[in-house]
Amino acid sequence: MASKKGIVITGIILAAITGASFLLWFIPQDYETTFVVSDYEDYLDGVKNIHEVLEESVNIEYQNLRNGKITPQEYITVIEVTSSQVTTQISEFVASKPSEEWQTSYINYMNAMMKFNSYIMETKVLANLIENASSEEKISESLEKMELLKTEYKEFVRNSDQTRPR
Repeated sequence: MASKKGIVITGIILAAITGASFLLWFIPQDYETTFVVSDYEDYLDGVKNIHEVLEESVNIEYQNLRNGKITPQEYITVIEVTSSQVTTQISEFVASKPSEEWQTSYINYMNAMMKFNSYIMETKVLANLIENASSEEKISESLEKMELLKTEYKEFVRNSDQTRPR
């Protein structure tokens, strides 16, 4: 029962973040929406915090999938919501239009978010492979791709941190 409760709580948290993010899309579309960011460091830190929460959520649900606590379909439902949230974060990030001195750091972090989204989608592929009782070879290939994407997005995060203006 606790695992279903955890899934529900995770789903509610993810839905709340998604709902807040999508509010920006429903504001009248007669003009281009831009984010006015005056403190680029704080904004980037906020994006990193959201990314870390999403990453932790994916990790928890992935472990639940691997341990058989949730079904592949339950996992896919959570992952689709998370992927939507990451896509929204990327869109907001692009619209923030950082100053020239912050652009390299922002671009690196945006690339990290895109790789993270690719990682999320590869975990969805793995869930489908598990659900369809695919061969160990296909599952191993998916796991290898996941590890590569994880390494790549973490490298972009490091690059973003290293290219922050001092």
